[in-house]
Amino acid sequence: MTSQYLSNIALVVRDYDEAIAYYTGKLGFELLEDTRLSATKRWVRVAPPGGAQTALLLAKASSPEQEEAIGRQTGGRVFLFLETDDFERDYRRYHEAGVAFVEKPRGEEYGRVVVFEDLYGNRWDLIGRRGRPG
Repeated sequence: MTSQYLSNIALVVRDYDEAIAYYTGKLGFELLEDTRLSATKRWVRVAPPGGAQTALLLAKASSPEQEEAIGRQTGGRVFLFLETDDFERDYRRYHEAGVAFVEKPRGEEYGRVVVFEDLYGNRWDLIGRRGRPG
């Protein structure tokens, strides 16, 4: 049987350090790796607590085309889907940390969801599946 998984999802960022500060400080992600590859390039990986199988690879824009894509990697659609075991806890924590929500939490067939934007304007869903605490 074949076994595969997504290990990293590249996220184009303006600056490594500001991105690390946002994802670890405001969202509570873990810094998994920060390796200098050259004078201008680093291999930086962050992931939500308990979710290190798939990480965000923070990739600093290195061309005008990449700079234009910062915050618009999916043309304004929700880009990333962050599931939590406690929706209310994480919504409250993010709200208190100043995360930019674009709507109020709502109920869906699958559970609770709210859309927020990261520091660059990428849209995320915070999702609490039905049947889980919170």
